[in-house]
Amino acid sequence: MSDTAVPDGNKLVFELKTGKVVIELRPDLAPLAAERLKLLASEGFYDGVKFHRVIEGFMAQGGDPTGTGTSGSSYPDLKAEFTNAAKFERGTVGMARTMAPNSANSQFFIMFAASPHLNGQYTIVGQVTEGMEYVDQLKRGSGAGGVVKDPDIIVKAYVEA
Repeated sequence: MSDTAVPDGNKLVFELKTGKVVIELRPDLAPLAAERLKLLASEGFYDGVKFHRVIEGFMAQGGDPTGTGTSGSSYPDLKAEFTNAAKFERGTVGMARTMAPNSANSQFFIMFAASPHLNGQYTIVGQVTEGMEYVDQLKRGSGAGGVVKDPDIIVKAYVEA
């Protein structure tokens, strides 16, 4: 594992070119995923990472260091932490994965709108509490996959107490 100490706070901050997005992490729902996001942010993993997949009316996805949607961190994949105690609503942050339920790693997505079909199928790790207007300004992708040409990036990510 890492030598980096995981910060105590549960506020994950993404500084975008347009402003600051604050995410209240939910370790009560997804302790493994919340811990992973905090660890990666504290290591600088997300600094400069692209929002590589952005679909109008659905979600913005980031967290892949290659910007392709096919990679993650060097840490092992996480066990699924699905719940029915929270729903995928506007501003909900979920963990991206492959078709395999236990494949979440570093990629996440932020919902533009409610998506009930995701409920109980993906790990909910947090909720945007400030700066959703900046998420709304992310450059959109095209096609069914929402792949973005010249995508927006996370300038800096860190954890606040």
